[in-house]
Amino acid sequence: MKAQALVDHLDENPVDDEYQPLSTYFPEEEVNLVEVFPEDTNAWKMFFDGAVNAKGVGIGAILSSPTGQHYPATSRLWYFCTNSTAEYEACIMGMNTAVDHDVEELLIMGDSDLIIRQAQGEWEIQDIKLIPYRQSCERS
Repeated sequence: MKAQALVDHLDENPVDDEYQPLSTYFPEEEVNLVEVFPEDTNAWKMFFDGAVNAKGVGIGAILSSPTGQHYPATSRLWYFCTNSTAEYEACIMGMNTAVDHDVEELLIMGDSDLIIRQAQGEWEIQDIKLIPYRQSCERS
């Protein structure tokens, strides 16, 4: 039934010579910072991310060893929270996974400018609910 609806739509809206693809601009796609790390470093890398939507909250982190092995960790949070809280939860989960693997040197990377800058002490925390999360990051 879905396939027939798609066929009907394509039949009613043929692509002709005047077709122009939709041109979109997403201002958040600019890269804020790029750092190059030497490949011969013994540092592990951790990538983390959290997501909140109508279906729930998910967090994930991937540890990458200097030898190229990857260790993924994902979880679903069973409570609703803000996106910033989900990002902190993902970061903490990844750092705990690094501790479990006896990682001594870790490069942490994420797409949340807020979390990274708060953890580095560059930005103050406006939401007092995030203070324990930052403290947990500092202890790890």
